[in-house]
Amino acid sequence: MRLFAAVLPPPEAVEELARAVDRLRRLPGADGLRWTGRDGWHFTLAFMGEVEDGLLPELTERLERAARRTEPFPLRIHGGGHFGGRFLWAGAAGGIGELRRLAERADAAARRAGVPMEEHRHYQAHLTLARGRGGRGGRTDVTGGAVTGGAVTVSADPARRGDVDVRPYAEALGGFEGTPWEVAELVLVRSRLPVSGVPGEQPRYEAVARRPLGRGASG
Repeated sequence: MRLFAAVLPPPEAVEELARAVDRLRRLPGADGLRWTGRDGWHFTLAFMGEVEDGLLPELTERLERAARRTEPFPLRIHGGGHFGGRFLWAGAAGGIGELRRLAERADAAARRAGVPMEEHRHYQAHLTLARGRGGRGGRTDVTGGAVTGGAVTVSADPARRGDVDVRPYAEALGGFEGTPWEVAELVLVRSRLPVSGVPGEQPRYEAVARRPLGRGASG
């Protein structure tokens, strides 16, 4: 199964961002982008790709340990940015240090459970909103960006690919400030990629495990 560990924003934060994204989608050229569905909005901690079913028990146990080592922390959706002018994302602010440590612990948990992980890279917290419609090029995560966990490598001018340049959309999102919330759990998510070939079909997501943060957490 295709898995990743993530922090999921609460419904209130999703609604705030959705209103901002609705305004972006009315800008010229927005129809030329592939927009992600709000039910898939998340901050990836560790992208694992295809994981054998037999590894799931140890993986969830190690992720639980990682969660318990991390106390709940504040976070908010903050501003916007892009990778290579081709991938549009919303950023994060607040407990960024805690978020980065949780990502490192989730990555380490997956490796120790025997999940083949790509080379560890500097973590960049981002919530993918849209991407160009050109070729994917490279390994992709559940939201379509050429990323592994929070690390991203993107090259080539979007204009040369025939993509819409997302930089104006990132600038328009630059002043966005969401309401803070307390991150209280780590979620292991399964993604099912589109198979029908229907244009615009979105991946489907399922929470496989939820592990509360903090040593005082129960369950």
